[in-house]
Amino acid sequence: MRLQPGAGSRRAQLEEQLREAIRGGRLAAGAALPSSRALARELGVSRGVVVDAYAQLSAEGYLVARQGAATRVAGAGPASASSPGAAGAAADRPPRFDFRPGGPDVSLFPRAAWLASLRRALRDAPDARFDYGDPRGAPELRAALARYLGRVRGVAADPEVVVVTSGMAQGMALLARALLARGARRIAVEDPSSAPGREQLSANGLDVVPVPVDADGLQVDVVERLAPDVVFAAPAHQFPLGVVLAPERRAALIDWAARTGGLILEDDYDAEYRYDRAPVGAVQGLAPELVVYAGSVSKTLAPGLRLGWMVVPESIAAATIAAKASDDLGTPVVEQLALADFLERGELDRHLRRTRGVYRSRRDALVAALSRHLPEAVPAGVAAGLHLVVHLPPETDEVAVLARARERGIGLYGLSEHRMKPGPPALLLGYGRITEPAIDVGAAELAAAVRYAA
Repeated sequence: MRLQPGAGSRRAQLEEQLREAIRGGRLAAGAALPSSRALARELGVSRGVVVDAYAQLSAEGYLVARQGAATRVAGAGPASASSPGAAGAAADRPPRFDFRPGGPDVSLFPRAAWLASLRRALRDAPDARFDYGDPRGAPELRAALARYLGRVRGVAADPEVVVVTSGMAQGMALLARALLARGARRIAVEDPSSAPGREQLSANGLDVVPVPVDADGLQVDVVERLAPDVVFAAPAHQFPLGVVLAPERRAALIDWAARTGGLILEDDYDAEYRYDRAPVGAVQGLAPELVVYAGSVSKTLAPGLRLGWMVVPESIAAATIAAKASDDLGTPVVEQLALADFLERGELDRHLRRTRGVYRSRRDALVAALSRHLPEAVPAGVAAGLHLVVHLPPETDEVAVLARARERGIGLYGLSEHRMKPGPPALLLGYGRITEPAIDVGAAELAAAVRYAA
């Protein structure tokens, strides 16, 4: 790498040479760059030139810079259009600007605190925990979850009816089988809602029917007309629209279940991340025998832990536990014991306090960037969670925008990808996985994609 006198500023030359090296594959994804001090010495420039170039390329999504670690090429450098297999390589890489909703920033995972909990779990666990155990889960974790959910989410949880699962996906599969054993056939699901969640229910034998969602949440009057056996909803923070189920509709939904013998499946996937007020409590606390409450650590800690839970009514507890025993005999115990320790020591509370500030700042940066670069769009669902919805002008071709944005290395989803019935164009933009410096550049790229597709 050489900088030429009279060929533009040294910083601009360095930036362009690094971009071309990443695009051309000479700097592979994950490759560590020299320290700013070492590269400055090699090129004969001030360290500030290299620091500024690295910062700019990090903002553009080419590099990943973390305090105390080497600056590395992002796993997202755009492939050269002229290189063999470039299209396939680009499809396999993470996007340059990762606005995909549904996940936290796993680099924020509290490794030191988790490691300490793992060590205590291994040191203190009785020998019996390493034998075949209760398929519901380790008693230490079930008790810790009951206390935590009661304190933080207002859930009425007896440890006897807490079932630990390997994430929310397994929980949905187990519950579908338990519901079928109980005689249920039809489940009413919010529309739009998580497409993978619906597919999990459908794949396990339930007939999924859509119920529209408006500004007050699930339309319970439609539930009445459809007469399902079960209703699946996310009352505290609906995915993907971000609305909260209004109090009168909460009451109406509970009344429907009480009158008909139906059940409510409450997905409480990220309610702890609320920025304008205290999180809205769970519906389950109002009617524990009518509601199956489900959650996980996938949004609060990391999806890779594969730890989730259900609090089930007595009426369906035996069938759910039997399905869990049949499926895998139980979730790995060391991780369960670590999570129990983590909860009891208040480490999850501390982690949430730290990360709420991070995500709130990213949300604010994204809203501001959209206002600058895409003022015709209307953001919604900004009060909570890890994503927002961007409603586009009615004449916008959502599919064309998605295609163009993805060509430009932007990871995102369209609202149509989570709908069961057609609706107005909108985009889902997550801010959990993208750093603040990259948000403004990514929003500008997105605006260009929207206007190109217009």
